Amino acid sequence: MEIESAWPKYPDYRIDLVPVEGTARVWFGDLLLAESDSSIRLEETRHVDRLYFPEADVRWEHFQVAEDAHTVCPFKGLADYWNLTAVDPVETNLAWAYREPFDEVSGIKGLVAFYQDRVRIEIDERWPGDTDDQPTRRRRFPVWGDASDLLRLIDVEPAGPGRFVGPAYPTPRNVVEGGQMLAQGIVAASKSVPGQSVTSGYMIFAKSASFDDPLDVDVEVLRAGRSFSTVQVRIAQNDKLRSAGLMLMDAGSDPVIHGSVAMPDVPGPDQAADLDMGVTGRDLRIVDGAYHPDPDRVGPPEIYAWCRFRNDPGKPYLHAALLAQSTTHWTIAAAMRPHPGVGEALAHVTLSTGIMSTSIAFHDEFDVTEWLLYANPAIYSGRGLAQGEGRVFSRDGRLVASYTVQAMIRPFSQTPDQMGLDATNAM
Repeated sequence: MEIESAWPKYPDYRIDLVPVEGTARVWFGDLLLAESDSSIRLEETRHVDRLYFPEADVRWEHFQVAEDAHTVCPFKGLADYWNLTAVDPVETNLAWAYREPFDEVSGIKGLVAFYQDRVRIEIDERWPGDTDDQPTRRRRFPVWGDASDLLRLIDVEPAGPGRFVGPAYPTPRNVVEGGQMLAQGIVAASKSVPGQSVTSGYMIFAKSASFDDPLDVDVEVLRAGRSFSTVQVRIAQNDKLRSAGLMLMDAGSDPVIHGSVAMPDVPGPDQAADLDMGVTGRDLRIVDGAYHPDPDRVGPPEIYAWCRFRNDPGKPYLHAALLAQSTTHWTIAAAMRPHPGVGEALAHVTLSTGIMSTSIAFHDEFDVTEWLLYANPAIYSGRGLAQGEGRVFSRDGRLVASYTVQAMIRPFSQTPDQMGLDATNAM
């Protein structure tokens, strides 16, 4: 069969093949269909991510070739299919492969994919230094992405004098978090005033942003000083303002006095529950499993979260940006905890939730590859708003940062479907 490739007509089309660090498995109920330490995540323009497995890692005894089943992708080629015959009734056309893919995607030759809405795909991460008793970091596929993807979005690139850009990114939930824009503001300010670091910052989130298009970050140095500088950051998308804020830069100084609040006495990360937020390369552990979608599981209005990253991002301002990015994760869930019938499962479904403003201050040195404790009590909820006061501690008890968050928790005036939205893109 002669198949015409669409690559000559659409040279800017993107298909990226990303190696997965960990053991990936495909399950149909309790039946294991594939297991591999060499799977590949395929990212494609305007398509959901797919996980591809080497043919040798598929349990072929469970399958038979679907003789007359073929489809054509103009960017990958001709696909052959297999039926899962080890179950009753037979699951037809459950797996596929491109035996002779186009040259532009030659890396998928010899690989097999599965319909992830019909099977369960999981990735178990192992990190350097893990011991045999290390709790499993299990991520359900499709994931949002890897920590390296998060870093790529945060590490905005220069696009002209006082201008930076953060790339678009394909993701199942198509709303950019406020913490990401705060992190981008920290990076842009740091690159604009070399030799000084962000000591505090405040940002308001005026309008939600999507991952469909790049984010434009404009920076104006309002005052450049030898000790302190003030930087204004404005983030826009498609010429509409999404976020605005101020960053205070500091050249640093020897300490005159030192003092800080004590670290809360809570269980360490090894005794906390693993939390799957869909990001590989980031380890999140929640004390008492308090971040939970069940609207009838109640508790005090506080979340204690341990966080670390697999890889060193390098520059100090990238450590600061990654620390700041997850400060906006916890306030809404903490505010909901004491109230039966209200929980994270209702966010973006019956409840309109989102971060409206945040501030952060950095106090001491830290390394995001080491465990950091985010202590986040929600100090107020009412009138459609919630307020959180957070503190970040190193594992040895040092206060390294603190932050505040104001969030919105309100019923939708129109349901997401009435607005032409759903839980993946509604606030």
